Amino acid sequence: MLSVNVDRNDPVLLHDQVAAEIRRAIAEGEAVPGERLPLVQDIAAVLGVNKNTVLRAMHILRSEGLVEFGRGRGITVTGTPQQGAVQEKIKDLLVFARSQGYPRDAVIAMMEALP
Repeated sequence: MLSVNVDRNDPVLLHDQVAAEIRRAIAEGEAVPGERLPLVQDIAAVLGVNKNTVLRAMHILRSEGLVEFGRGRGITVTGTPQQGAVQEKIKDLLVFARSQGYPRDAVIAMMEALP
């Protein structure tokens, strides 16, 4: 079973705490790529939080490329912490590029042109 804890006295939002704990578990090898995570309702019951809190954390992790939702297969670990970190930096770059007037395709073309 995945070891995840939350601290209700911590000012960090509960869903961010859950996401951080799962990131930690992946980083420490407690949850490895290809492994199915426990059901959302089971994690919520163990933590004493609403299942929507856990789902929100899972959506964050999915956007980072760390987990994948599969119909009938549950939630599976798909990435590494390194992949998640790189994807976050890429998202930041795209947000910055858009604010400077560059569309996504232009940024990709710039990256491909780099040696």
